[in-house]
Amino acid sequence: MPRPRLEFWYEFASTYSYLSAMRIEALAEAAGVAVRWRPFLIGPVFAAQGWTSSPFNLFPAKGRNMWRDVERQAAAYGLPPLTQPDPFPQNSLSATRVAILGADEPWLVPFTKAVFSASFAQGRSIAEPSAVAAILDGLDLDGPQLLKAASAEANKTRLRVAGEEARSRGLYGAPSFLTDDGELFWGNDRLEQALSWAAGDRPGSLR
Repeated sequence: MPRPRLEFWYEFASTYSYLSAMRIEALAEAAGVAVRWRPFLIGPVFAAQGWTSSPFNLFPAKGRNMWRDVERQAAAYGLPPLTQPDPFPQNSLSATRVAILGADEPWLVPFTKAVFSASFAQGRSIAEPSAVAAILDGLDLDGPQLLKAASAEANKTRLRVAGEEARSRGLYGAPSFLTDDGELFWGNDRLEQALSWAAGDRPGSLR
């Protein structure tokens, strides 16, 4: 019998997506839930809500608290000290195109975690194609070749379709989690609840 599944929708520029990406594997394994990693771009979703940048930039007080909150959470999870990319948010287009290309490849998860680590743990840029190529090369993959394939029109279309799917399914932020029955959870602090729901553990009388 196949394991229940949880879709993990993430954006490389998102701090809270970083936290979820670095811990979801172990939590999902313990819960008996399979994870489908779903990279997408949050910018068009924000634009549809009338935002021209991250809400953490549009509302400075919220942004200041977010950085401290992520710093606390990273320490609690045993992750390396947080670094704040400059500028924030980073342009994640090249990295996301590569992730879309690798959606069904075994290197997707290692690549995803390496990109997040480069940005939020090592303070490196992920914006330039050359930076993404270096991350791929560090995983013993062919960075230039994969970047070329990721820039093909067919793959660009796959990325646009993923964004359209995200909006059509009600996603409005990252990270987001979708269960097989369509239940939506938003935010790193809802990861455990999303896994419990996916595994069939529903609070109270909810179904």
